[in-house]
Amino acid sequence: MISNISILAEIPEDLHETLKGYLESHPDWDQDRVFSAALSLFLMQNGDCDRRAARVYLDTLFNKAVR
Repeated sequence: MISNISILAEIPEDLHETLKGYLESHPDWDQDRVFSAALSLFLMQNGDCDRRAARVYLDTLFNKAVR
């Protein structure tokens, strides 16, 4: 079963502009996919290396449905 949780986050305007530029030139990515990849990578590098974060990262990176 796939569960998604919505998160509202404030980011610096410069980062938002950079993200918009990236998304415009990479139509196979969207904001949700970028945030899932970034957050799961951060947790893998700085957390307890939970296998669930690794699975989300790899699934997101290779554009598969997150389980």
